[in-house]
Amino acid sequence: MSSPEEGSKRPVPRLQRGRGLACGVVKPTVESGLPALPPAAGSGPSKEVPMQRHVTVINRPEKRLTIPPRFQKELQVHLSRSSSVDLNDNLNTSVPETHSVPSGSSAPHFSEVQSHIKEILSRYSNGIWLSKMPQVYQQMYQEELSTAVLRQLEYWPHVCTVEKVCTGDHMDGLLYPAKRIPPLAKSGIEQGKASQNVTSSKVDPLLKPSMETTSGSLSSDFKQKVVNILLKYSSGLWANALPKLYQDTYQLKFPEGVLNNLELLSDVCTVDHISDNPKKAILYAKPQGHIDENLNVSEKVQMRDAVKATAEQQYEESKEQYPESMTVPPLIIPAEGSLSVLVVELNNTNEVIIRYVGKDYSSAQERMEDEMKEYYSQNPSVPLVQSVSVGQLVAVHVEEDAWLRAQITSVEDNRIKVCYVDYGFSEVIEKNCVYKLGKQFYSLPFQAAKCKLAGLEFFCDDPVLVKTVESQTCSKIFAVEILEKSDIPLLVLYDTSGEDDININATCRKALYDKSLELHLQADAIYKNVRVTSVSSDGSLYCQVPSKGLSRLSEMLQKLEDYFHYKTSEFNVSLPFCGKICLFPYKGKWARVEITIVHSSRALDVQFMDTGTVASVKVSELREIPSQFLREVIAIPPQAIKCCLADLPLNTGMWTPDAVLWLRDTVLNCPDFSMKVAKLDGSKGTAHIYLFTPENFPDVDRSINRQIINADLWKHQKDVFLSVTPGGISSTKVTSETVSAPELGGAGPEKSFPDSVKPALERSGAVPTPDMPPPLPLSKLGEPMDVYISVACHPGHFVVQPWQELHNLEVLMEEMMLYYSMAEERPANIEKNKLYAAKVENKWYRVIIKGILTNGLLSVYELDYGKHELVSMKKVQPLMDAFRKLPFQAIIAQLAGVKSQQWSEEASVVFRNRVEKKPLVALIQAVNESTNSWDRKIVTYLVDTSLPDTDIWIHDFVSQDLVEFSKVN
Repeated sequence: MSSPEEGSKRPVPRLQRGRGLACGVVKPTVESGLPALPPAAGSGPSKEVPMQRHVTVINRPEKRLTIPPRFQKELQVHLSRSSSVDLNDNLNTSVPETHSVPSGSSAPHFSEVQSHIKEILSRYSNGIWLSKMPQVYQQMYQEELSTAVLRQLEYWPHVCTVEKVCTGDHMDGLLYPAKRIPPLAKSGIEQGKASQNVTSSKVDPLLKPSMETTSGSLSSDFKQKVVNILLKYSSGLWANALPKLYQDTYQLKFPEGVLNNLELLSDVCTVDHISDNPKKAILYAKPQGHIDENLNVSEKVQMRDAVKATAEQQYEESKEQYPESMTVPPLIIPAEGSLSVLVVELNNTNEVIIRYVGKDYSSAQERMEDEMKEYYSQNPSVPLVQSVSVGQLVAVHVEEDAWLRAQITSVEDNRIKVCYVDYGFSEVIEKNCVYKLGKQFYSLPFQAAKCKLAGLEFFCDDPVLVKTVESQTCSKIFAVEILEKSDIPLLVLYDTSGEDDININATCRKALYDKSLELHLQADAIYKNVRVTSVSSDGSLYCQVPSKGLSRLSEMLQKLEDYFHYKTSEFNVSLPFCGKICLFPYKGKWARVEITIVHSSRALDVQFMDTGTVASVKVSELREIPSQFLREVIAIPPQAIKCCLADLPLNTGMWTPDAVLWLRDTVLNCPDFSMKVAKLDGSKGTAHIYLFTPENFPDVDRSINRQIINADLWKHQKDVFLSVTPGGISSTKVTSETVSAPELGGAGPEKSFPDSVKPALERSGAVPTPDMPPPLPLSKLGEPMDVYISVACHPGHFVVQPWQELHNLEVLMEEMMLYYSMAEERPANIEKNKLYAAKVENKWYRVIIKGILTNGLLSVYELDYGKHELVSMKKVQPLMDAFRKLPFQAIIAQLAGVKSQQWSEEASVVFRNRVEKKPLVALIQAVNESTNSWDRKIVTYLVDTSLPDTDIWIHDFVSQDLVEFSKVN
């Protein structure tokens, strides 16, 4: 049967903290007199970005209104922009690509600009942000550096090296002094690739510009790739679909200009034009023999000769050195982000062999193996390994002309056991398959790596567990969360192939359940002494049925109570993660909980395994399970069985507050029920049941199910929202200004939770007061104020938060989350322009209702973050008085120093990327007061003080951008 543990979901990633762009210690200048940005309280020497809403690791954003309608046009431009494309390239797509500085009276001489850039980079040898270059250039030479020049820098390897960097939603670049390019004994084609890699070695292939626009520059390799694609489409392929297929297949950008002149491909495919539009054509692959005849034969011969000469030269060089003495660099664990791994094999759960999937890992390995195949096939004189030794690195010739790197692990006569270092498995092979490994193949780290699966360490050698993990994971690709980076990192695996992300660690842990303790309900069976432990807002409920497992659980929890009597502080949870099972104090005893969401280092969501209750709790209240009890605790299956009442709809929209309140009051206060199973829904893991009080059993007409139906409490009439009056009588209200929110999510017997998880609020009879927080104090006009930009639509509308208060806001957010998770939920009387608490993406925010929509949604404004959201009425609760003390943190602002105007999409996007989600310094010039503190607006300068010697005034950049945009337009 279903249990709370089933379908363990993948977590929202942990709270990320850090600074925006390169924030450092600020040295105030005489001109601005701006102080250094102080750290937040308790955060140490550096700033912390405030608590952000989380997204899943696989980035599946919900479609929600996030800003006012008048700003949605700018938002759509921002969303449509690929995060991997340079902003300037995106804004100037109409300008033809060129690799020279435009001529003109205002443009400095070509060589002079390059000389100046070299001089700047000699002073910034550790690198300088591309976005900072124009200001530095202007300060040093009193000349403007055109954006057209910035776009050419990556094509000047003799001047500088460009490394593109993605910071949040913003693509920027780092400039370094030019690298020295060593002479390469490679073919002309390879030398071309090498020169390109000097400036973009760390850039994703999709970012690499392609200048292949003429017939002569279309390489045979490119044409062959096109042929390989067309061979898959025997009925033809639309020409305009080719670039996307090419990019997806080879991770390379399709050459520009080819679609405008499809005749460039006429030697490898048939082009069937069906209109005057040159791009409107269907491409057909030519027979392979015909293609070979049309390819440039002399070019192929030259390529073969060049590759062969290169291989021979590299081999001669390798003979002079001893590759056996060379070392392979260690494998670097990828940075946090969207990571995937391929599970190869495992001996136990503490030694799982994986391969990281990505550009610098699996893709780099594929490129190396292609190079090995080419090297050894073009140079048959590479000798076999004559003297073999354990630990020696070699090249192994395997089937289908493939070559792999391997390490010798044992030698016996003419047979050698090798471990393929990039795949992690071993094989016994003949000695005549082993060749010397060329020195050029020592540069890539071994791709096979080991990892440990979190939560399974104690049972790592359990044969049942190992077999389950092996069957669930081997030869499959998973998303991962890295909990600890070490020689053998600690991971959580997630299967993202379905609609829900499944926690593989938690799923495999079920193999440890004691089968003799599992309870399997039977259809038409009757069970007595049933206890209902939780009721949800969709009418579903969790029940406990007397069983051997429930008795064992009681005994086990009593042992833990005796053990923890004097030792609880020794078992604090230091590393919480999703799927982890811990202990939590509940009703004076310890209860088993599974972590479902980690909100921050102090707060998280858990589900009680044996009652089904979901709650937000503090990390400090959780305890580790002592190792001597761990196997016994894990072996007991969850005792909460998910059920629903037969003959009633299982749908949140159909269950009114009246029905849920009645059901909760009826079943949670009675410790003894009888239950008849009507049917079992295996797909949803739910039992459809009839529930009886002792005096009404077994009369179905007097069951809880029929009582709700006869009372007509569960029907939800269209466009009418029911509310509950203090006397318990239902009333109906239909108005554009006031409605009742049917928010009654079932958390079970909330009042039984310990006071440690509750703020200092009364649990019963607590009602919100109309008290408003005091207005947020601002700095005096002209004086600096440290701020954080939470929202930036354009220079005429952005939102700032006072940096000094961010820590207090984070504390408030956690307290609200804990309170509303544990409090008794009740309908909220919804009125426009009133204050409420609203749940958005697993967090509670202070909001004001801006509009009531007919589809049950509310338009709300987050008073601390300045964002507009759409939320369901069910996710709105009264804002308690304790949460009205801190002033609302969002301040609407307008940039000083620029004229008010209708801001273009380009200017809005550039401004947003420059300031949003970054700590800056504000100098307020004017304050427009308002009756409501959230409507107050300031006019302010913004200053970026992250550079050590220079303060950057944002309005100067905005003015420069407007000039550049006017030139382009």
